[in-house]
Amino acid sequence: MTLYRIASIPGDGIGREVTPAAYRVLDAVARRHGITFSYDEFDWSCERYLREGAMMPEDGLDRLRAYDAIFLGAIGAPGVADHVSLWGLLIPIRRAFRQYVNLRPIRLFEGVPGPLRAAKAGDVDLVVVRENVEGEYSEIGGRMNRGFPEELAVQEAVFTRGGISRVASYAFELAGRRSGRLTSATKSNGIVHTLPFWDEVVAEVAGGYPSVTWDQEHIDALCAKLVLDPGRFDVIVGSNLFGDILSDLGAAVAGSIGMAPSGNLNPERDFPSMFEPVHGSAPDIAGRGIANPVGAIWSAALMLEHLGHAEAAREVTDAIASALASGATRTADLGGSATTGDFTTTLLNHL
Repeated sequence: MTLYRIASIPGDGIGREVTPAAYRVLDAVARRHGITFSYDEFDWSCERYLREGAMMPEDGLDRLRAYDAIFLGAIGAPGVADHVSLWGLLIPIRRAFRQYVNLRPIRLFEGVPGPLRAAKAGDVDLVVVRENVEGEYSEIGGRMNRGFPEELAVQEAVFTRGGISRVASYAFELAGRRSGRLTSATKSNGIVHTLPFWDEVVAEVAGGYPSVTWDQEHIDALCAKLVLDPGRFDVIVGSNLFGDILSDLGAAVAGSIGMAPSGNLNPERDFPSMFEPVHGSAPDIAGRGIANPVGAIWSAALMLEHLGHAEAAREVTDAIASALASGATRTADLGGSATTGDFTTTLLNHL
């Protein structure tokens, strides 16, 4: 029996509802594969911030360091600015633990009513590999002359050769295991320094993967093509900002952002990786028990795969596909009336 210690951060809003659903599925599949999960819960959240003035304690990162993985439900709440919650919890974890790959698979499942007229199940099946610790989301910059007419804000993007190389290498290796197609998101026709540098380094990395066919697309055209012809894409690699935008757009193309998973990965496994649905805390529906748990459950499958249990992970994603294809139990975001618990029970039956 293999035991994994998971640092559990349910967080805010629907994070507290979808996290238990993911654990029900994890525990069910774990029993079949000789795995045990131990969950230690941390109350780090906007509620904690309002109560104590910080999203997590000063020694929070040290407390997480020894875990096999981190599972996050969602953060964000009315009354706490988004940049406070994000920079108080999520980004420090990503950067301290060198989780430089943000992996976001996107798939249109059978039985899910996607918004695109021509797209059907199987047409949308891609992965966005987002650089996760540098790029446009830097801490370099500031504001001056606050409150005066000449007030200004400066934000510096930071791109390093090492940072681009490692995320591009991960993306090319992933493409080699999939269809052998990769697209690099850029905007080097308008952003004169950082994105031409991105293009140069990606091209250098591509030389080490001759079996992968690749191209680059400017981000504006890429967004349009992702809507008009999503089936042409398999692996897309992009900077922190571009990857963030593309993955949410892709989730919408696939029917609902409520089903979008993610893994914040430290591929070298020197530090714990973190897994989270990307739908946010959804305060408008929090507490009603109607949130779609697929994003959290699929994130749990990504965690299984990262921990070395690919077969168990496939069983979970197959059960997601079967439950959605049956069409009998759908949450509100998919046009149904099922509760979070209803859908989870249906998925467990398929599992």
